[in-house]
Amino acid sequence: MKIYTKTGDAGTTSLVGGTRVSKAHPRVMAYGDLDELISYLGLLRCETAGRDLPLRRIQIQLMNVSAHLANDGRSAKLKPLDEAETAFLESEIDRMTAALPPQTAFVLPGEPHASSLAHVARTVCRRAERSAVQIEEKTDQDALAIRYVNRLSDYLFTLARYLCDGHDDNWLP
Repeated sequence: MKIYTKTGDAGTTSLVGGTRVSKAHPRVMAYGDLDELISYLGLLRCETAGRDLPLRRIQIQLMNVSAHLANDGRSAKLKPLDEAETAFLESEIDRMTAALPPQTAFVLPGEPHASSLAHVARTVCRRAERSAVQIEEKTDQDALAIRYVNRLSDYLFTLARYLCDGHDDNWLP
């Protein structure tokens, strides 16, 4: 099977369910931003190998979130989003926050490299959330997806702080 189909050469693509839309359609923009986020999380996984971080689990969940945002509403074959995944992120945020000093200033991305990668992932996550919010006809699953992505940006911010490993030069005076 060839990787190229030539069906998108005119600037359209198919949503899950078969509806053809512009590649600039809000659903396409949202799942495209999530695709970028999944890739940045892959870089972060490489940088933090050996640490007990649930980044692969998050990537897998984001693949499911992407599928729901790519759905035109005509496909019933998708695995439902699990609200427990959002709760899991909240528990991870709470766990890391308990190990951190209180935040008293804005944080600048900087050393170490892994922390800056987490900040890049956070900003891409925020863009993906803004893209998803622009979807006009939202389903219940879309609402769960947006909630998960919102919480994920909080997780990534906390992770960036957690990965600083004592670097205090990232705080604004």
